[in-house]
Amino acid sequence: MFGIKVTASNSSLVIRWQLSKFEIPLSDITEVADDNTFGGMEKQAIRIGTPYGSTDRTIIRTKARTYILFTADGASIKDRINDFRKLEK
Repeated sequence: MFGIKVTASNSSLVIRWQLSKFEIPLSDITEVADDNTFGGMEKQAIRIGTPYGSTDRTIIRTKARTYILFTADGASIKDRINDFRKLEK
């Protein structure tokens, strides 16, 4: 319940965390990568999750904005998002 949930629905990536829900069209995603900085380099990025207590940070870059996911399971989330992107193509 406390972690970030990533699913795909109707050609969109759906990110749920606590009471928040973000929908990103899969076709808008340009890059999914790991971030080795603590809070992310981009000041305007949308930050999802708690930065303290999380070891991994995954960046999702889209045509319009950047999202930073703070999670303890970054590799799995990154792989899942990339799998959704492959299925969309």
